[in-house]
Amino acid sequence: MAPATAFHRALFAFLIAASRVSAQNATHASSPSEKNATVLILGGGVAGIIAARTLHEQGIDDFIVVEGREELGGRLINLEFGAPGKQYTVEVGANWIKGTQVCDGSANPIWELAKKHNVTTEPCDWFGSITTYDYNGYNNYLDVFNATVGAYTNATIAAGDRVAQQAVDLNLQMGYAIIGSASKTPQEAASIYYQTDMSPTETSWIASSWRHNFTYNPEAGGFSNANEMSIDQRGLSTIILDEAKAFLQPQQQLVNHTIGTIVYDEQGVTVTTVNGTSLTADYALCTFSLGVLQHYDVKFEPTLPSWKVEAIQSMTMATYTRIYMQFPEHFWFNTQMALYADRLRGRYPVWQNLDIEGFFPGSGILVATVTGDYSLRVESMTNDQVQADVMDVLQTMYPNTTIPQPLAFHFTRWNSDTIYRGSFSSWPASFVPGHSQNLRATVADRLWFAGEATSLKYFGTLQGAYYEGLNVAQAMAKCIQGDGQCEGLEPAKTVLNAEAYSV
Repeated sequence: MAPATAFHRALFAFLIAASRVSAQNATHASSPSEKNATVLILGGGVAGIIAARTLHEQGIDDFIVVEGREELGGRLINLEFGAPGKQYTVEVGANWIKGTQVCDGSANPIWELAKKHNVTTEPCDWFGSITTYDYNGYNNYLDVFNATVGAYTNATIAAGDRVAQQAVDLNLQMGYAIIGSASKTPQEAASIYYQTDMSPTETSWIASSWRHNFTYNPEAGGFSNANEMSIDQRGLSTIILDEAKAFLQPQQQLVNHTIGTIVYDEQGVTVTTVNGTSLTADYALCTFSLGVLQHYDVKFEPTLPSWKVEAIQSMTMATYTRIYMQFPEHFWFNTQMALYADRLRGRYPVWQNLDIEGFFPGSGILVATVTGDYSLRVESMTNDQVQADVMDVLQTMYPNTTIPQPLAFHFTRWNSDTIYRGSFSSWPASFVPGHSQNLRATVADRLWFAGEATSLKYFGTLQGAYYEGLNVAQAMAKCIQGDGQCEGLEPAKTVLNAEAYSV
């Protein structure tokens, strides 16, 4: 249940009614005497709630969190899945805590939240508990798979060398080719696809290396090489919902309100939701997903400066589609994971078995995953078409098995959802440090930005959103408490190529 009930939302609407500015007339930010809050936090996901908590800890409680969904949590979304009488809470959004803690070393803050709120998780053995298939059915190519695990380690080392040499960045797929590990067969291609967020053609070689090290390698400043999956029947969003309950009051949150327009000037900001509610403040913290900014789903008046737009458009918003199926009987692999190598790269390559000890034994739940271009293809199809496509692959994996129709079938259309426009950000090879600085930078000392996409070390992760919410809110607090002296987070002066073109 969302922290803000219908009563609380009605109470909030009453409290702001006296100072409400109509959407039709909101052409300038309002004067200080008309403001609803000092800060509007736009988005109630990990970055937004951790920012709110940070402001609270700094003695600043004059803020309002505005969330487009019916409850807080952002991309932490769960679903009651399964046939009647056989339902389980599964995660359709973020599912894993990547990197936990080794002894008393650095801890992933998401792992700390999970322990604090008693969220039930299960260790995932992504590389040691896996079965391999291809277009001929079962095919044990674990030797190929294990070789690509080593190739990725070599790729991260080579990426470090390129940083030291100030060499140009490339995408991870090119990195594999340079170190002599390019895929030559569908089995190699599927194995490489599996290694890092399943999108080597979209991800920077260098950035994927440091994100991996800062997450999994304690010697490089990371947490641990463990991965924990939430199996908590309250949902992983518990880490945000319960954290918010400790400090967030009903009048400080407004759910079911999607942002439509943000007007800003030297006086402050006016934010108007798509249903016509207008709120005013000194500052706004934008924690929208990168995809929302890229699709211009929120209108800024005046338009954002060109350096900010360039930074937004220079990054990639990846789409990650998890397809849940529940069958009347278990007929598939008994390992945690399976890899399928199709002749068409990216066609349902990754499979997870939830009908297994430690997860949901007896559930009959099997999960297929696609990403990138194939996710977009899936979203363009009807549910029946997707189900038929997935069943065709399952029949290919098990040619001698009569496969029953699923009792339940579900996937989430992340890219077409106007609140998200994708699943997580990915740093492409063309995205340079100046772009990262500009993505995070303040606009006109009034608009602040935070989220997993603005994290240099941890883009695309929950811990990235956490640290950005924390760090940006700390900077905002200094600004708010600084007697009107606010420098914000400065953009890069210029973002240029390393060398000039000569034609």
